[in-house]
Amino acid sequence: MFRWRSIRTRLTLLFFAITLAAVGFVYVYLAPQLESSLRAEKLRSLEQAANAYSGRLNNPIDLSERQLNSSVRAAAERTSTRVTLLSVRSEDPPDTYVISDSNQETDISDLQFGVADQAVATRKVVTGTEHSDDGELGQAAKPLFSDEKVRRVVVFSAPLADVADNVALVRRQILVAGGLGLLLALIASTVVARAISRRVQALEEGAGRVARGDFSARFPDYGDELGKLATALDDMQRQLAQLDSARKRFIATASHELRTPLFSLGGFLELMEDEDLDEETRRAFLRQVREQTQRLQKLATDLLDLSRLEAGSLELRPEPTDVGSLARAVVAEFAPAIAAHDSQLELRIARTPIEADCDPERVAQVLRILVNNALTHTPPGTGLVVSAARQNGTLRLAVRDDGPGIDGDLERVFEPFYTSDDAQGSGLGLTIARELAERMSGRLDVHTTPAGTTFALRLPI
Repeated sequence: MFRWRSIRTRLTLLFFAITLAAVGFVYVYLAPQLESSLRAEKLRSLEQAANAYSGRLNNPIDLSERQLNSSVRAAAERTSTRVTLLSVRSEDPPDTYVISDSNQETDISDLQFGVADQAVATRKVVTGTEHSDDGELGQAAKPLFSDEKVRRVVVFSAPLADVADNVALVRRQILVAGGLGLLLALIASTVVARAISRRVQALEEGAGRVARGDFSARFPDYGDELGKLATALDDMQRQLAQLDSARKRFIATASHELRTPLFSLGGFLELMEDEDLDEETRRAFLRQVREQTQRLQKLATDLLDLSRLEAGSLELRPEPTDVGSLARAVVAEFAPAIAAHDSQLELRIARTPIEADCDPERVAQVLRILVNNALTHTPPGTGLVVSAARQNGTLRLAVRDDGPGIDGDLERVFEPFYTSDDAQGSGLGLTIARELAERMSGRLDVHTTPAGTTFALRLPI
């Protein structure tokens, strides 16, 4: 069953069927058309002969029987046909009888000469066919007039056996050529189908290796449509390798990030079971447990947000939004944290509304991440600036700090769980912020100097 469903078998059968259909079309359609054309040409030549060589027979009454027979035979010799002259007794209905025939040695009693009666009735040249004991005949009958009456009819006839023989020969040649064509088509289709099947099989084997987790597999480029498929599969393989590497790194880092607060919680709980602890130490342990619990909650929330973003299941709800008012509201949420950080925050937002069509909840989430990131990774007392403005046809929402700047590769700050210092955090905030920016058809840029760092969200207006 699999062999019958294979591409090789299907392509071979397809090429064979196409060739067979072409041969059948030629045999069934063109051969009858050829026969019809040859018969029509034969009758046309008889009609031309009747028009060209019946002049001497136009007044047969003036000729003797011997002269009449001689004229009939002469016309037959010139046209290579059989000429029969018939007399008309009456025209309504036509009644004709033979008075001379160029082939007197052959009995013509089996012929009815229906074309002669039609020629008398229509008073013009009529062509047709008639069956005889020697086979089918083609006939052309021309009426001969005397005193505007049809007195005689001359019939030029020729056998159509040569037409049938020629058509039969053509049919045999078609069958022979068709048979050879089918054989060649079968061989060629088998070779082509085998080559295509091998290519597909190579792609299938490569895809199977990738499915088993072997990302070292490569797909050959054949330079055709299958080559384009191979290129697409190769790109898919590289992306899957990158995703697999990122997944493993993500799992390892997430496990490590979760293990630390969990171990801390377990240790603090064991210590709190000691009945000899004083109240102050117990409160300190409870404070540490609360901080680790909050860290776990934030990590779990960030992991959930990141997984929803990567899965593409996060739904955006854009609407007309005053980004200036939105920024003021978000900054107000951080008043206690800014005070605890002993920092000064400056708002640089125009008094006029800054309208943009965006998802206010997600823009606020990005701004919270940027403000929280600045507070977490800068020394106490560091100044902060939050600004919002239109710039070059885009909306620019930025958070700048006066901290010491970021050391190392700036792009790494957007990697999951990466932190450039020892500050507490999940290391997922900037990753989520960049993903959200890209989902909103924008981008998140970072610029750093020893005098400070600026994160800027740019969105289309």
